Amino acid sequence: MSNREPLKPFLLAFPGPLRDRLVGAVLAGTKVSTTGLLAEYEAEKEELPPVGERSALIDSDGREIAVLEVTEVRVLRLGDVDLQHAIDEGEGDTSVAEWRAGHEKFWHGAEMREALGDPAFTVDDDTMVVAERFRVVELLDPVVGAPDPNERP
Repeated sequence: MSNREPLKPFLLAFPGPLRDRLVGAVLAGTKVSTTGLLAEYEAEKEELPPVGERSALIDSDGREIAVLEVTEVRVLRLGDVDLQHAIDEGEGDTSVAEWRAGHEKFWHGAEMREALGDPAFTVDDDTMVVAERFRVVELLDPVVGAPDPNERP
C-alpha cells in the first residue's frame, strides 16, 4: 500500500453478500455509478462528494480495496433516473423499472430504515437521490481475479 493521506470510505450497501457483489462489479469495471438517498446524507450530516474527490472502496471485511475518484454527482428525483445510469450501476438491470425495483427493496429494508431512523421510510418518484459516477484509480489490496488497471498486457 502506498504512503498516502487517509481516504474517506466509499461504502456500497451494508457489509455482506450485496456489498461483496457490488465491490466485485467495481473491480471488474462493470459498476461505474451508484445511487444513494439524499436523506441518507442528511441523516449522517454528510456533504455530497465533490467531483474529483478520492475515496477508499471498502469491502465487507472493512479492508480498503481500491481508490475511487468521483467523476460526476447529480441530485435528482428518483423518477428522473435514466436508463444509462441504471445500466452503469453494473447490477445487470436492463430497464429503469428493474433497477428501481431492486433499489426500492434495499431502501425499504430494515437496515436502511434503521440507518435513517425512520421505520416507515418509503420512496416515490419525488424522493431525491444522489447519482454518482466514479472510476478506479488504484487497487490497494490484491484481490484474486481482479484486473490490475496499472498492469500492461
